[in-house]
Amino acid sequence: MTTVPRVSIGLPVYNGEQYLAEALDALLGQTYRDFELIITDNASTDGTEAICRRYLAKDPRIRYLRLPENIGAAPNHNFVFTQARGELFKWASHDDLYGRDLLRRCIDALDEHPEAVLSHVTKAIIDGSGTVRRSFDYQLATDSPHAPERFRSLLFAAGGDDFYGVIRADVLRRVTPHDSYHHADRTFVTEIGLHGPFHQVRELLYFRRDHPTRAERANPSKRARCVNLDPRRADRMRNPTVRLLSEYIWGYIAMIRRAPLSPKDRQACYRHLFAWLASRLVPGSSQRIEDHPDVVSDEIAVAVDTIVAGRERRAG
Repeated sequence: MTTVPRVSIGLPVYNGEQYLAEALDALLGQTYRDFELIITDNASTDGTEAICRRYLAKDPRIRYLRLPENIGAAPNHNFVFTQARGELFKWASHDDLYGRDLLRRCIDALDEHPEAVLSHVTKAIIDGSGTVRRSFDYQLATDSPHAPERFRSLLFAAGGDDFYGVIRADVLRRVTPHDSYHHADRTFVTEIGLHGPFHQVRELLYFRRDHPTRAERANPSKRARCVNLDPRRADRMRNPTVRLLSEYIWGYIAMIRRAPLSPKDRQACYRHLFAWLASRLVPGSSQRIEDHPDVVSDEIAVAVDTIVAGRERRAG
């Protein structure tokens, strides 16, 4: 009889050979062991498939699915979730690193806080070699019991990386799948926040790697980022820039209409949205945490090699 794991980790990847093995070592070395790791390869043309099959042969918790063509990052992220069996789900990136206790700390937090729909940890930015460059203080009010306050915070405050937290799968099935318009990841996380509070574990266990080929940096324009999410966005006739932006705004409006909110909370969310729209008319306004140096804490010396599984072999 097949045992269903409590946690499913979904790792969508395309041409990730440079850092993939490090990410797999970090995930497979978690102190919490009851999980499945689902890798959906978006028709990679480099050595990604060979790396995945090598790890597949060593660890029965891995499931490897290779897509026949590149469907884009957003459909691939949605597809990997459809393959999940666990009650909890986490997306993972092929180029990031994860402390050994990340899963355990997040799962413990969700068990201790049944009202929370998502749990994540403190993050730092690392470079290509894995050296910590910056750490961040999480300042969002996503732990508020009030949905409008969570909504307002996710609109106005400098954001974290809650997309990569551990999320209750039943909540993910109730929200709109990840789309491919401008900043679709922001609306996706915000809709999750309308279903319940997040819990932030104040422990540095997530290391987001900043490198020239990371999707956000390799695709600097709005259209390029949207095309990376879904190749169909390259059609300028069907997807003019105004549509990529208007769908972003409509994403917020639609989620307020769908979410399980009281009439009072729904009205409050609309007020916050209109205030946010007005603020976006101010030149230079931004939400990205990397664009807000005032929320960056003092640089810390972190021995990543002692926190992340597999790093000791590479360091040696």
